[in-house]
Amino acid sequence: MIVAERYHDISCGHRVVGHEGKCRFLHGHNYRIHFTLAADELDEIGRVVDFSVIKTTLCQWLEDNFDHKFLIWENDELLLQLQEVAGDSLVIVPFNPTAEQIARYLVEHIGPDQLKDYPVRLISCKVEETAKCSATYTIPPTRLQR
Repeated sequence: MIVAERYHDISCGHRVVGHEGKCRFLHGHNYRIHFTLAADELDEIGRVVDFSVIKTTLCQWLEDNFDHKFLIWENDELLLQLQEVAGDSLVIVPFNPTAEQIARYLVEHIGPDQLKDYPVRLISCKVEETAKCSATYTIPPTRLQR
């Protein structure tokens, strides 16, 4: 399998509900998010996809929706209070915003929508919270077939 990869950097806040340590508090990261795309065949030029497609679809989606925003789980007990003060900078998500859940959300929900006009699929996403800590979600092999 040949894949195309590109990463994008954003700054984003979150808190992890139920975390036993300091990640339960409001905080943020300079995230580096790696996208891995695959296609059934290379295009006529010999590519999985032009890297600019990743930039204008997935990277731009991050810029428009997560960059310089605060991710909060729809079930977070602080949601109502933060909505009063955060306004448009608050992004309500249907999951506890761990790196693992962000990666899975990008692969399972955002990738298919953003790439629907291209003969490629997002098969993996790595979310780095720091240079030392990351989580990766990869589509299970049984679901890689289109």
